[in-house]
Amino acid sequence: MTNNGANNNALFSTMVKAGRTTYFVDVREAKNGSKFIAISETRIDADDKKQRSTVRVFGETVNEFRQAIDEAAGIVAH
Repeated sequence: MTNNGANNNALFSTMVKAGRTTYFVDVREAKNGSKFIAISETRIDADDKKQRSTVRVFGETVNEFRQAIDEAAGIVAH
């Protein structure tokens, strides 16, 4: 997982393909200089139209967000 150049204004970018859905995880910098994680999902709907949604997680909550994801992943993986 490295900066693959797919998103030139991201400090870090990687993607995960899952069928008709692609997930992007980017580290970006806001105008005020604070860094945040942007997790985007792009999917093809039943009408073959692209749908995209994004969640932004800012620095002060990244550790809590990671812990929540780790806990949820532990339940899904078992």
